[in-house]
Amino acid sequence: MSDTLSDQISLILEEKIAPALEMDGGYCELVEIRDKVVFLRLGGACSGCPSATITLKSGIERILRQEVDPEILVEQAW
Repeated sequence: MSDTLSDQISLILEEKIAPALEMDGGYCELVEIRDKVVFLRLGGACSGCPSATITLKSGIERILRQEVDPEILVEQAW
């Protein structure tokens, strides 16, 4: 993966995703990018939350697809 893709994803996570998660007492950590699959670890209030999958797929994945690459997939890292 290019540094540019990693940098773009990190910037969006930091500027757009993290503040929203922090408002609910949670956070996400970028674990790895493999091809176009982004592995994130959710923590704080997001860890074990019943809505975690919805947050990853309908929230974070949707934003990354819109702003970085429409083929990005987001998976939860454990």
